[in-house]
Amino acid sequence: MYQRFSVAAPAGDDLPTDALSYGADVPREDVLKLLGHVEGKRILDLGCGAGHNAIALARQGAKVIGIDESSDQVAAARAACQREGIKVELHHAPLAELAFLRADSIEGAVSAFGLAPVEDLDRVFRQVDRVLRPEMPLVLSLPHPAFAVLDPEDPERRVQRSYWDGAPVAANGEEGPTDVPRTISALFTSLSRANFRIDTILEPEPPARGRRSPRWTDAMRYLPATLIIRARKQGI
Repeated sequence: MYQRFSVAAPAGDDLPTDALSYGADVPREDVLKLLGHVEGKRILDLGCGAGHNAIALARQGAKVIGIDESSDQVAAARAACQREGIKVELHHAPLAELAFLRADSIEGAVSAFGLAPVEDLDRVFRQVDRVLRPEMPLVLSLPHPAFAVLDPEDPERRVQRSYWDGAPVAANGEEGPTDVPRTISALFTSLSRANFRIDTILEPEPPARGRRSPRWTDAMRYLPATLIIRARKQGI
């Protein structure tokens, strides 16, 4: 079974809302500081899932706009926000349909595994470029393409597929979401074509010891499961 972390988790899943999470068993935003100071800023959460990261950002004073393609996830996010007494603007729509946002009106965008199932990623990046202000960051995390070559349940960690195989894979078993694997070079090309300049690429190594998340698999000791990229919209 191919394992990956997703903040688009079922309602009630034990995910933190005190700091933005990029993946299972990797440093959070309070350590990485990729988005920077968000208080008072309009932040777009692409693929907001059940709202864990949106709530975390709102707690820090951000004006969060969350969007997700799943009506169930949006409903779960809305319930979580009400339960926590947090105000977040939520939209149920494809991630590339951002017509409800004015051009150059967003001061930061984040997506924690929310872009993994998207087939036309170029279109999403073009829309994010339209709504972001110049030099503002887009921070995204995705399943690391190298991790997909392994079968995490195989104790011998044998290669099960080519690194360059772009065929969709089931993310968490047959009933889970379907991810579209992309190489790092493909992501670099897509972001560059959409007018983004990449300034950070992280392949976080999990800590050697300590409490593991429910998504932990021993294969994560040998290959990074999460890829994190920060790119900035280039000025004209």
